[in-house]
Amino acid sequence: MQIQLKKEATFADGIETLFELRKELMQAADGFFRDLSREEFCAMPFINAEGYHSKTVAYSLWHIFRIEDIVANTLIAGCGQVFFRGNYKERTNSPIITTGNELVKQQIAEFSRQLNLGELKNYIHEVKSQTEKILCALSYSDLKKKVSAKRRKELESLNVVSTDESAAWLVDYWCGKDFHGLVQMPFSRHWIMHIEAALRIAGKMRK
Repeated sequence: MQIQLKKEATFADGIETLFELRKELMQAADGFFRDLSREEFCAMPFINAEGYHSKTVAYSLWHIFRIEDIVANTLIAGCGQVFFRGNYKERTNSPIITTGNELVKQQIAEFSRQLNLGELKNYIHEVKSQTEKILCALSYSDLKKKVSAKRRKELESLNVVSTDESAAWLVDYWCGKDFHGLVQMPFSRHWIMHIEAALRIAGKMRK
């Protein structure tokens, strides 16, 4: 995918490869909803570990798709987030509207217990679909664009990134990348990192 996206002649193939990767990873995500109990979704078997597997499966999915929703819609497309359009704060029963970076240990467990998992599943599928519509509309030349000052200001006004130091860096991180860099992180590599962590959590629960 990375090689394909670098050349205009193979750009469309790169997007298709990305979609294939995302489809495979979403199958893993759907497997959690199929195979895990409510308790397992909220379990933290590696709570004191260093790494993404120190969270919960529920948090991992929330985190992946809140970030994707924010980046795809607010920063790239300049449109409303699925989260707000679909009234997902109320539907998921979430106490937060942020990415969740600011939460630690028992805060993550408590947050996870509050979530409506059925609506979380609806949310992640809707975000995936919306992002892929946005990606289909991108041209090769769009990949060189950077996040505009106007869209950064819009992001900051929404308060969807906590001002806590564990989260605030995200704004500079995203806005310092071009669209190519955003496609390669929130829409692909970020999925891999957190789905892999969730699989480790689920595997531990199933032993």
